Amino acid sequence: MGSKHTFRFGVQCGGEHTGASWRELARKLEDLGYSTLYLPDHFIDTVLAPLPAMAIAAEATQTLRVGALVYDNDYKHPAILAKETATIDVLSGGRAELGIGAGWMKTDYAALGLPYDSAGTRIARLEEGLAVIKGCFTGEPFSFSGEHYTITDYTAVPKPVQAGGVPILIGGGAPKILGLAGREADIIGINPNLRVGAITADAAKTANAEETARKIEWIKAGAGDRFDDIELQIRYFVHAITEDRESFAAAVAGAFDATATDVLGSGAALIGTIPEMIDTLQQRRAEWGVTYVVVGSDFYEQFAPVVAQLAGT
Repeated sequence: MGSKHTFRFGVQCGGEHTGASWRELARKLEDLGYSTLYLPDHFIDTVLAPLPAMAIAAEATQTLRVGALVYDNDYKHPAILAKETATIDVLSGGRAELGIGAGWMKTDYAALGLPYDSAGTRIARLEEGLAVIKGCFTGEPFSFSGEHYTITDYTAVPKPVQAGGVPILIGGGAPKILGLAGREADIIGINPNLRVGAITADAAKTANAEETARKIEWIKAGAGDRFDDIELQIRYFVHAITEDRESFAAAVAGAFDATATDVLGSGAALIGTIPEMIDTLQQRRAEWGVTYVVVGSDFYEQFAPVVAQLAGT
């Protein structure tokens, strides 16, 4: 299948930081050639709130893009999120990305006393939220009336400096959300299916090669003629540099409830030597069209040689 997009790379960062250590991390990612610093949007297991941390990282760098992977639409009114993101875009000179999803982590909802509605309801609310966000990004007056949101003669300021507004990233792992992403997103994160509201072996199994290919077909069905313009992304949750990828895969196969072969082909795993990883990513670009690669903050230094060889190619 291939892709018209070149490779770029991001890092999802969590953990505790001081202001100094956070700025240092952002600058180091920039120096190593990473495109984007991402933060998760959770309450139970995440320390830093995305927006202020994004602002500090953008202030500390010159080219590094910043975003959330991904905001939960249920945690904040979409017009508020649009204004805050547009502000970061303006003040950073056009370096914001807006990652958003329908929400999935049940423990967050329980802790905050938020109703955990059906997936269909959460996705319908996200679809309306996207309409609101896109209306805000035009900088023109607009109104919107839906089941979940109502906007009346509103002109959002500031207007993002990026042409067409801040790029929207939608992540998901099931037909309905990926169909919506195909229709609406600039970037699509191909994720495990988190239908049970937690990361489980069942979720990991939905990231195998066959399931990943199915997800791309769901995206295509939603996207139609615009599919080639969409940038496809994978956030790798299992990554390791090793001379014996088969043994490593066998050691973690139990967590996937799968075979070592399945793990090596999984859209959630990237395992091997630096040359093997490069070959894997090039093969996945050819087969899946995935060019936007995200790793965790515990792996970005080891992974930097891959970034150095593939970024922009």
